[in-house]
Amino acid sequence: MRIEAYNQVQQIYSNNKVNKTQQAKKTNDVRDTVSFSSIGKDIQVAKQAVKATPDVREDLVASLKAAVKNGTYDVSGEAFADKLLAKFEEANGLL
Repeated sequence: MRIEAYNQVQQIYSNNKVNKTQQAKKTNDVRDTVSFSSIGKDIQVAKQAVKATPDVREDLVASLKAAVKNGTYDVSGEAFADKLLAKFEEANGLL
């Protein structure tokens, strides 16, 4: 058995290990960056604006509530039926 050949092989493998760790250290220096496009920023602003608005428009609801309470709220049966059919067609893709 030749010990010299074993030492040469060991040196080759030990050099590769050192090179791999040096390469790994070089890649660790790279830093990740994040950037947002102007469209992404606009979407965030729009989301915040929608979140800040109330779900119910109290000015419209208050007048309708008062009309219903007083008995002065009048709805045409034909107008109601037309809107009901339009919503049905829209929901079922018939338009």
